[in-house]
Amino acid sequence: MTGVDPAATILDVRTAAEYAMGHVDGAQLLDFSQGSVATVLADLDPAASYVLYCRSGNRSGQAVAVMRRAGFADLTNLGSVEEASQATGRPIVS
Repeated sequence: MTGVDPAATILDVRTAAEYAMGHVDGAQLLDFSQGSVATVLADLDPAASYVLYCRSGNRSGQAVAVMRRAGFADLTNLGSVEEASQATGRPIVS
């Protein structure tokens, strides 16, 4: 990755439909619109590094806030899928 922690897990917080249309290669889907955030966060390591993105940076910003309240500390909001692709050096795939 260029500009972000290469060990960071990439989280796409858009909907499954948006993810299917194109996502950063290697990103995991974390659909914050489905209401299962607490369940998904329980499966993530709060000590790990995460970078998040969405369509514009709004949902990923909200996700960062939720994750911080849940005890996650190493979080970076990369903004849009295009910005995340550029920051990580990974292509957008579908």
